[in-house]
Amino acid sequence: MSVKNTLSRLFVAALLCCLLPSAATAQTSSINAFSPYTMYGIGELSTPGTLQMRSMGGVGVAMRGVGTVNLLNPAAYSAMPQKSFLFSFGLEGQNYYNSQNDNGTTRKSAFNTFNFHDIAFQVPLTRRLGFGFSLTPYSSVGYRTKYYRPYDPEDPVWGNVGPVQYSYEGEGDVSEVKAGIGWEVVRNLSIGVAAQYYWGKIDRTYVATPTSISGEGTFNPIVGESRYSISRFKGQVGVQWNALLNSKRALTFGATYDLGGDLRPRNIEKLYTSDNYGTTVKNDSTHLKLVLPQQVAAGVFYQTPKWSVGLDYVYQNWGGRNKGSVRTAGSGASGSRLDVAYTDTHTVKFGAEFTPNRYDARNFMKRWSYRAGVRYGSYNQTFGGHRLDQYAVTLGFGIPVRFFGSSSIDVGVEYGCRGFNVAERIGLVKQRYFKFAVGFSLFAGSENGEYWFVRPKYD
Repeated sequence: MSVKNTLSRLFVAALLCCLLPSAATAQTSSINAFSPYTMYGIGELSTPGTLQMRSMGGVGVAMRGVGTVNLLNPAAYSAMPQKSFLFSFGLEGQNYYNSQNDNGTTRKSAFNTFNFHDIAFQVPLTRRLGFGFSLTPYSSVGYRTKYYRPYDPEDPVWGNVGPVQYSYEGEGDVSEVKAGIGWEVVRNLSIGVAAQYYWGKIDRTYVATPTSISGEGTFNPIVGESRYSISRFKGQVGVQWNALLNSKRALTFGATYDLGGDLRPRNIEKLYTSDNYGTTVKNDSTHLKLVLPQQVAAGVFYQTPKWSVGLDYVYQNWGGRNKGSVRTAGSGASGSRLDVAYTDTHTVKFGAEFTPNRYDARNFMKRWSYRAGVRYGSYNQTFGGHRLDQYAVTLGFGIPVRFFGSSSIDVGVEYGCRGFNVAERIGLVKQRYFKFAVGFSLFAGSENGEYWFVRPKYD
């Protein structure tokens, strides 16, 4: 083993040791999302998958390959050849643009976030048996919004006081650690199981500042605080079947099922007045029922030396497991209050990848992989019974690190929109966003003559 290769392995090992704890720390920040829709539930869900998958619209349930880290289906772990190692790491920046029509005036806001997206690796345990591990963000909360409640003499609470200014803020996130195995039971048929651990904290605060009707005298603001602490295990099972597999093409079908269930967070709530003495009006600790949805996903993936095309369908049972609802303080020009409730979601994903000639020794650009995809579905909450549609368009490319190798540097962009179908009509926020991501995929194996964790016969 050369000194150069030894130093390279030591550098990667040190990088892994540094990234894992810092990534876990980064997940406790509130910089992963900025959206008023994260005021309810566990926040905005992160798009799962490595950058290669996300640049193809998010497909990957049936994606299977030697140099591909699959975060969606543990059955794909069995594709890892012996004496190999596969590692993936991704960073992602987001730009949020929110607009709302209020009494004929369009109000706009923008916010930028940046954080890691995924850390994952896959290794073979034995022939036809592989192990996979990943650390990814699951959902994020981040918002700051205000609502002015005009004076209403009929209001039983504020009718004797005056108008009230409400301020709402929230931050936090939920992370997912997944570890599983994939086993090729018989030729071309693989199954997989994975354990998922979810943890995180979500903090929400609101401040109600009343104003005297006569304009004289002052009232102490009322402050409400809620903190949700989440720590829970769940599970996932998956299957993949190669209906066609030869040197020229492969056709794979895949499916997964996520158990979902109650997260059972510890919820601490406080309501107090912000006077000089810090008087506590209420101090209560209760359990708030908050669950993850049962999820069923199915997909098909077709590959040739030049083309890869995938199609996925994902169903999430949010509405069946969350029967409760909350009510907004006000919305849009009418200031009407809307009931917010969970609803089941259906999402379709389609993506393609084109590599002109991955073995072209003269033209480096022909060895690049060019990707595109689209995703369409619905948001997991309804507002006043109205369902919010959302879509995303993705583009990206992968740059090979070395000739005849599977390691690559990936770049991807995504444009998405939420609430375009009903936002203006009922006074909700229309949200647009741009995402820019960079990913690194490292593969060591017989394909490129790199062997990790194998004792050399000669030095």
